[in-house]
Amino acid sequence: MKSRNFMPLIATFSVVLVGIIALLFFLPGYKGSLGFDVTIFPLLNAIFNGFTFSFLLISLYAIKRRNIPMHRNFILCAFTTTALFLVSYVIYHYLTEPTLFGGPTALKYVYYFILITHVLLAIVNVPLALISVTRGFNMQIERHRRIARWTMPVWLYVSSTGVIVYLLISPYY
Repeated sequence: MKSRNFMPLIATFSVVLVGIIALLFFLPGYKGSLGFDVTIFPLLNAIFNGFTFSFLLISLYAIKRRNIPMHRNFILCAFTTTALFLVSYVIYHYLTEPTLFGGPTALKYVYYFILITHVLLAIVNVPLALISVTRGFNMQIERHRRIARWTMPVWLYVSSTGVIVYLLISPYY
C-alpha cells in the first residue's frame, strides 16, 4: 500500500495557522462584555503546555524502552494538549489586548529572549510536529526518526518555555 503525501496539507495548515495567529495582533479584537475573567486563558495555556511537556517526556522514555504503543499514545496526548493550547491561545488573543511585561529591566531582557525564541521555535514546530506525527502513524519509521530527532527537542523547548513565559508575565495581567 502506497502512503499518501501529506506535505501539501501540512504546509497549507502551517501557513494558515501562523497567519491567523499573526492577524490576531493586527485585527481589532472583541470589544463586548464577556461576563467572565479572560485571564483564565493564559493559565489554561500554561497548564496545556505543562501537560504537553510531561507527555513528551513520557513518550521519549517509552520510545527509549522500545514501547511503541506507549510512545504513540503519549505523543497523541501531547498533540491533543498542543491543539487545545492553540484553540485557547487564539480565543484569548482575539478577546484581549496584548499584555506588556512590567518587570525590572534585567528580567525584561530575559523575558523577551525566552519569548522570542519560544515564538520562533513554535512556528517551526508546527510543521515539524505534523510531519513527525504523520510519518510515525504511517509507520515510515526511518523518515519519522530523522525528523523526530529535531522535533522532540524543539517541542520540549516550546512547551517548557510556554510555562516560563506565563510565570514571568502573569503578574501583569
